[in-house]
Amino acid sequence: MIRTTLATIAALLALALPARAADDFIATPTLRASITVTSDVVRVGDLIDNAGSAALIPVYRSPDLGTTGALPVAQVLSVLRAKQVIGVMTGDIKEVQVTRLARTLVNKDLETAVASALERRFGLGDAANITVTFDRGIADMRLDASNTGALQPVATRYDARSGRFDIAFEINNDNNPAPTKLRFTGNAIETVEVAVLTRDIDRADLLKSSDVAVERRPKAEVTGEAASRDRTLGMQLRRPMRAGTPIRVADIVKPDFVQRDQSVTVIYQVPGIYLTTRGKAIESGAEGDTVSVLNLQTKRTLTGVVTARGQVTVQGASQAAPMLAAVEQTSSLKRDETPAPAPTAAALAQSLIQTPASPAQIAQAQIPQVRVSQAPAKSE
Repeated sequence: MIRTTLATIAALLALALPARAADDFIATPTLRASITVTSDVVRVGDLIDNAGSAALIPVYRSPDLGTTGALPVAQVLSVLRAKQVIGVMTGDIKEVQVTRLARTLVNKDLETAVASALERRFGLGDAANITVTFDRGIADMRLDASNTGALQPVATRYDARSGRFDIAFEINNDNNPAPTKLRFTGNAIETVEVAVLTRDIDRADLLKSSDVAVERRPKAEVTGEAASRDRTLGMQLRRPMRAGTPIRVADIVKPDFVQRDQSVTVIYQVPGIYLTTRGKAIESGAEGDTVSVLNLQTKRTLTGVVTARGQVTVQGASQAAPMLAAVEQTSSLKRDETPAPAPTAAALAQSLIQTPASPAQIAQAQIPQVRVSQAPAKSE
């Protein structure tokens, strides 16, 4: 009976030994050439495959967030032996590269988060127009890679007079039920994009491309509507301005085509008549402005519209209209009477500028000859 039992045990051991040997071959711990970690410590299971029950044993402090460090193989094996981990296969590995994963929040991301928390609150406008400055020079911020949630503002304070903010954020953490908390303080002001002078500009200067740059300035510094760069080019200033001054729409005007005391061409124009003479501008004006000019021949002051550089047009239709109306309203004629002749061009010109009605003087005034045709009265 005893012999039978021993034989059975021996047979079972013989069957179990090959399987045990196979398991040992498969489970041989093998060193990794490079690893990535997300926590602040490196464990045995991070360094080698098939670590078994020793996998959770911490052996090294992890590199800084977002950085990579190197561990010599001899040092790694020495540390593993101290943790009772032996028989590790290293192959031809000379060192182990250890990279600690991280979530990086760049400075721009943080500024955007603060501006979004303040958007359309406390009298501020769009987030895109809010400029944020942190109290401490914050560059890129690295968090543990397990912080995968979005920046959620949970407490927001802002002083509209000083522009100071104090905002607390939370980020959900995959490895921790409690979210990661962040707090930022600094200044936030609403800005506008505005054209700014690059040099001192006199009122008579036309604004060129090199005279104007685009900057963001605090909205409080730009009272009124800020002028865009495109809108300022080719324009004049209403007053001299110094370099660095933001330009408002109210600061610019169309360029003066006529300067005060400038010699100008005065054009008198009515239907069928075109008369030019010389005059002197009494005031400056841009294209389309109404200005006063002195007729140098008659010494009369006229009012006209600036139509080109050094040119003022006086529309005489309103002055000629009463004459024409007077002709049209002539009393009724007898059948055998001939209607009065229509007013000639010379007569119209005389009524406009009071020039002598003689043919010689009319010719000197550059009045083109106008023929007035009139049908003879019909007789029965």
